Amino acid sequence: MPTSPTLCVVIAARNAQATIARAIESALREERVSEVVVVDDGSDDATAQASRAADDGSGRLDIVRLDENRGPAHARNLAIAHSRAPLLAILDADDFFLRGRFATMLDGEDWDFVADNIVFIDERSVSLSEPSVPRFDPSPWFLDVAGFIDGNISRRGASRGEIGFLKPVMRRSFLDHHRLRYDESLRLGEDYDLYARALIRGARYKVVHGCGYGAVVRANSLSGRHRTEDLKRLFEADHAILASEELSTEARAALHRHARHLRGRHELRHFLDHKKRSGLLPAGLSALARRPASVPAIVGGIAADKLETFRSRRLSIAEPEAMPPRYLLPARVGARK
Repeated sequence: MPTSPTLCVVIAARNAQATIARAIESALREERVSEVVVVDDGSDDATAQASRAADDGSGRLDIVRLDENRGPAHARNLAIAHSRAPLLAILDADDFFLRGRFATMLDGEDWDFVADNIVFIDERSVSLSEPSVPRFDPSPWFLDVAGFIDGNISRRGASRGEIGFLKPVMRRSFLDHHRLRYDESLRLGEDYDLYARALIRGARYKVVHGCGYGAVVRANSLSGRHRTEDLKRLFEADHAILASEELSTEARAALHRHARHLRGRHELRHFLDHKKRSGLLPAGLSALARRPASVPAIVGGIAADKLETFRSRRLSIAEPEAMPPRYLLPARVGARK
């Protein structure tokens, strides 16, 4: 057994019967992993059965089933409470760890959170074989509060490109000392909110460029991927941080930018919901009456979505094959030992 601190892998899963086994198996093969806690968040498919089938018999897998869906924040908090390992790693149910992810990633005591590079893989190219990933120069650096928050303001045309997609390993002692857990009122951006609050309270968030996390990219709609209420709760969470935390000038400005960005996305979703119910003209008149300042964000969002949809259709025609893997962080290939 490893003598260095062990970790618990937390997997919140809902209707993930097709992918959960791959996620669990990728976690159980890692030597540093002492616990894998899967929370079946009210699935109505065979997620629990598929999870049990992936057990390697080592006694490290624990499956907790919820009768109703409570959201990823609740599921992750439940898994954290259910576990004991000093380090915590989040794994999405449709993603997987690359072999040996934790071999060197966790070295040192200079971090409270540590994240590595992510390879994004088109769902059409996912197979049972391990993707071939170069050995990148680690080139470690540390995120600050403002840089992290600004890195979560999404850019049109940069699918899943935000720094918030990093999947850090977290020290339980830091979370416990600062009484930090996921905000269970959030069903969108719950990880962003936790990491932002941790950074504000002094977390040392280390980033290395070695790649150990595989994220599967699935096609989805641009404007309809989040519920309107989820976006509202997330920008309200930004305002709650602004009202309750001591912030530097840079962090406060970044939070205001992030909240404005989210408010614009919320206004777009609200408009589209109204348009679907009542038509274009009533939706436009309602937006003007409710919040005139939102109109530029709505118009810009619709135009950007249509452009992105057009580009995606052109790519799908020109390139019917799966897109090649890409990486979240630009990195320099290191020398192999």
